[in-house]
Amino acid sequence: MSEAKGGRGAQLKHTGLRPGWTTGACATAATTAAYTALLTGEFPDPVTITLPRGQTPAFALAAEELAAGHAMAAVVKDAGDDPDVTHGALIRSTVRLLPPGSGVVFRAGEGVGTITLPGLPLPVGEPAINPVPRQMMRDHVALVAGRHGATGDVEVTVSVDHGEEIARSTWNPRLGILGGLSILGTTGIVVPYSCSAWIDSIRRGVDVARAAGRTHVAGCTGSTSEKTVVTEYGLPEDALLDMGDFAGAVLKYVRRHPVDRLTICGGFAKLSKLAAGHLDLHSARSQVNKQFLADLAREGGAAAPLAAEVEQANTGLAALQLCAAAGVPLGDLVASRARDEALGVLRGAPVVVDVICIDRAGNVVGRSEPAGP
Repeated sequence: MSEAKGGRGAQLKHTGLRPGWTTGACATAATTAAYTALLTGEFPDPVTITLPRGQTPAFALAAEELAAGHAMAAVVKDAGDDPDVTHGALIRSTVRLLPPGSGVVFRAGEGVGTITLPGLPLPVGEPAINPVPRQMMRDHVALVAGRHGATGDVEVTVSVDHGEEIARSTWNPRLGILGGLSILGTTGIVVPYSCSAWIDSIRRGVDVARAAGRTHVAGCTGSTSEKTVVTEYGLPEDALLDMGDFAGAVLKYVRRHPVDRLTICGGFAKLSKLAAGHLDLHSARSQVNKQFLADLAREGGAAAPLAAEVEQANTGLAALQLCAAAGVPLGDLVASRARDEALGVLRGAPVVVDVICIDRAGNVVGRSEPAGP
């Protein structure tokens, strides 16, 4: 990418860090290979898949098994230069044929967790295979079925060797995801984070935007929030800052190098941390404060029983859903408080700030009014 361009891709290139693949991408590759073998008797190796943004990576198979009625393929997860606890994990997918009309049914194999508490993007009792990886696997099952004249009705069991042990190093047990890891990813790509490299890339992104004459930039926590601000404001690529968890890095640099307007967009739970005064939004360094959310809910008109439910909610999303059902605008309250925290860090710099909170699907669940010094 040329020096004149900014945005997410330029930031990643500037860090010099190697991206990797999500557990969802690995599970999709393993599923594609296993279903192909089940229909043809041969495993494609390497197996190529198409990611949500159009990339077509190829994955070598680490294990394969073809037997009467099922096929299994496995891929080793490569997280690139990201210090991901699942780097090197063996992701397996076992595919079995189902009667016509059954669709694609997902099962949690050994090392993949099961949802046991509300507040996550899947119902209680479901395998912890998130919506985007599920859709990726459905799409690839349909492609393989179309190539070979099959119906695409299959059971897909995803497992991770030693996944239950690895999951003890994650927040899964506290979230009520029991028995193993979650199969995650919205783009299929793991964006690596070295704190110093990524913060430097944020600064480069601000510099590029200013040099291009951009007066409105957006700090986004990921690809979903990036899509949201493009939809909302039509911002060009070089006005988008991939801030990840480093909200403080964006705010402190923009304080010294102002732009007319800064939009901060991210998931509700993550931005609730900013609202509570945290500038590093990483799960290892800050947590969703349910007491804080309960206090905000009270400010928004929540009665004592609802506030108590919010305080005991399993996740930030669960707290948001409780308030939404009662007509309490918790999303707007979090966005407004996060804006105020941002303005405090900006210390009177001539920057107008607004905040947008989204859910996992990219739906806007809260927004603040723009405000400045």
